[in-house]
Amino acid sequence: MKKRVTGIGGIFFKTKNPDKTKEWYKNHLGLNTDTYGCTFWWKDEKGNKCSTQWSPFNADTNYFLPSEKEFMVNYRVENLEELLKILKEEGVTIVGEMQTYDYGKFGWILDPDGNKIELWEPVDSAFL
Repeated sequence: MKKRVTGIGGIFFKTKNPDKTKEWYKNHLGLNTDTYGCTFWWKDEKGNKCSTQWSPFNADTNYFLPSEKEFMVNYRVENLEELLKILKEEGVTIVGEMQTYDYGKFGWILDPDGNKIELWEPVDSAFL
């Protein structure tokens, strides 16, 4: 079987005050925060530059819907289009349509507990 998930692409969570939360993490844990949160840079087993995003969202965000959970995990994947077809055949709930940007392709699914999972086929070079 081909690789599906290759790493964690991001950790997203709801908070009442994202700016205050980012400032707290910057001051107390040393995260290099910006508008979106904090990007952690690393290299994969082939030496390619990769990133993982940490982002607080407003408590009233609709981005995690249809999940009512306070968090969403983003997983880095290979060949998102093929993976979404396979997942659909396996009976996994697909949320919305795949979207493509200069920094990668995104798709969404629900796990058995109703957690919305974001799948990302990254183009890390778009950030460099």
